[in-house]
Amino acid sequence: MKENVTRRAFLKSSAAVGAIGVIGASGTTGLLTSCSGNKKNAITPLKEPGTYYIPELPDMAKDGKELKAGVIGCGGRGSGAAFDFLNAANGVTIVALGDVFEDKVNSLADKLKAEKNIDVPADKRFVGLDAYKQVIDSGVDVVINATPPFFRPSHFQYAVEKNKHCFLEKPICVDAVGYRTIIAAAKQAQAKNLRVVTGTQRHHQRNYVESYQKIMEGTIGEITGGVVYWNQNMLWYRDRQPGWNDFEYMVRDWVNWKWLSGDHIVEQHVHNIDVFTWFSGLKPVSAVGFGSRQRRVTGDQFDNFSIDITMENGVHLHSMCRQIDGCANNVSEFIQGAKGSWSTANGETVIKDLQGNILWQFDAEAEKTTYKQTNPYVLEHVNWINSIRGNKPIEQASETAVSNMAAIMGRESAYTGEETKWEVMTASALDYTPQDLNIGKMNMSGFTVPVPGKPQDK
Repeated sequence: MKENVTRRAFLKSSAAVGAIGVIGASGTTGLLTSCSGNKKNAITPLKEPGTYYIPELPDMAKDGKELKAGVIGCGGRGSGAAFDFLNAANGVTIVALGDVFEDKVNSLADKLKAEKNIDVPADKRFVGLDAYKQVIDSGVDVVINATPPFFRPSHFQYAVEKNKHCFLEKPICVDAVGYRTIIAAAKQAQAKNLRVVTGTQRHHQRNYVESYQKIMEGTIGEITGGVVYWNQNMLWYRDRQPGWNDFEYMVRDWVNWKWLSGDHIVEQHVHNIDVFTWFSGLKPVSAVGFGSRQRRVTGDQFDNFSIDITMENGVHLHSMCRQIDGCANNVSEFIQGAKGSWSTANGETVIKDLQGNILWQFDAEAEKTTYKQTNPYVLEHVNWINSIRGNKPIEQASETAVSNMAAIMGRESAYTGEETKWEVMTASALDYTPQDLNIGKMNMSGFTVPVPGKPQDK
């Protein structure tokens, strides 16, 4: 197995951290075992090296065949992903753009011309609900999908049918119907040898990647529980402008509408939930939680969620997220193990023993010294391009679907006040598709805030 790149970064700073550096360099045992002299404290790997995926994360992807990309969804995240892709490698370009709104397409086209001298011609700029098909059919090699999450399953399905490598921004679905579409398309992508990377960028962030390896090596022992947070101020919203119909207003304000975003527990907090499902390798069994709407300005979503998720081995994960101004903020993860804990609080990534002593800490300064590229949003594209050019399999949609469904289970429990279960939710008819998904005919009056304990309108 190739040496983890973040381990090399850590070794450069080992002299400064003394004995901790020895632990970081020695792999699985080192001082943690020898100091104790007690077999019960010996480190036992959770997984054997070579049985789990550790990405290579160089500054740029290796050179290779030219890759022509199409971008579907040209708003803020789509524009960001487009430039992340272009900054990840030589010999890559963007040749087609698609969005529901023409101004979004033209805005990204203008930015590509001004900053990268890439000219996307008018006949490769597509507008409307079917713009995704036109982008995919326009002769592109790869697809960057950054639409509002509701649309992603059908777009992914079509892209796989057309044999396109895909980058899917998270979340990748908002309901059970979308989940099943993603799973089916992911299986097809595997069978077709397509490369699929999702926007769960922590999988390509060096402090998380090296943390994952340390945990797999057994540094904290068996995972016994965890708490994950995304508490922040109110996210953005759009004021309705004259001339906007209901559809246009909702889609431009998409992050505040549950059918489009899945609510912020799915749209944003899925990052933190995903860390736990990734590190533990476990699926959720059930979820019970609550939430409320307090100060949100637009949309039909909640402001906060608190969810108890039971995993398949009986371990509990507490999921907490909030978007309210003037409250305590915290975006972090904590995982408890039988022999220690791991956390990302206060800007530090550390592993501690049961007495609170630091056993290992990621050295961010060493990373900056060793690498030019430290942006995980770029590194996920580096890994995607390397996988395509190097013919190395990668398919992250099915893995991301697990954390996505955990978030959906928590959301639905909070909305209804009922316990949700994996088997029931994944097979359910839960479908957030509006009755009339039509640019000119939608009526937003039927989109209401859920009330727990009260039957929901269908």
